[in-house]
Amino acid sequence: MGRLLAVTLLAGLALAPGRVLAAGPSTSFSFDLYRPGVYAMQATWTWCTAASVEIMRNEILDTSDHSAADQGRFFAYMRAHNRYPMTVHAGVDPTGFLAGLRAFVDPTYGLVASTTFDDAVRSAARQLRLRNEPVALIVDAGRHAWVLVGFSATADPATSQQYQVTSVRVVGPLYGRQSIDGYDSPPNAQLSYSAFRRFLLPYTFPYGRTPWDGRFITFQPSGSAAVGSETRTRPS
Repeated sequence: MGRLLAVTLLAGLALAPGRVLAAGPSTSFSFDLYRPGVYAMQATWTWCTAASVEIMRNEILDTSDHSAADQGRFFAYMRAHNRYPMTVHAGVDPTGFLAGLRAFVDPTYGLVASTTFDDAVRSAARQLRLRNEPVALIVDAGRHAWVLVGFSATADPATSQQYQVTSVRVVGPLYGRQSIDGYDSPPNAQLSYSAFRRFLLPYTFPYGRTPWDGRFITFQPSGSAAVGSETRTRPS
């Protein structure tokens, strides 16, 4: 598993034409950005963030880049922008990951450190829907990266504040290299809301204190969709 040991313009926004799916029996709205060809397996055990950047670029730019060389370039850039020093096998920290997303995916991405699981999932789903762009996730308490590409909810977050997310669709870049204990299922895997709790866990860093300790970390295209108590790092 890739290691992330230290490791989100509402007003006037025109909604992009994302893929709205038929509602299921317990939901009234489903949305999915995933398309065939965007998936890229991480080229090494430590490049989960780099592969996530590649997947998100493919989704946004409508490309199908699976290059290990590009992953290496993304990884080196993020390592150079880490907030905390660490060995190469430890990967990148949240600051480095954010720098890579802004440089290679979309400069409006921001780091959202939510105080609760519910706030993290609601804000991530809302921004995904409003911006039509994927959300990067720090899972396994800071040890791995996934990409959120879709969700189902009781209402459309673009038109209602009264919605509850019931399931999510995720992409894990280890699929094809390893799939164990739920990490990582085939791309665009659907997880129930309760199952997702097993993976999106409060952030921990084994080498000292960070500003994100105990928070649920997501990287969302920027906007004003924050729900509940959270901190957001905006583009500088």
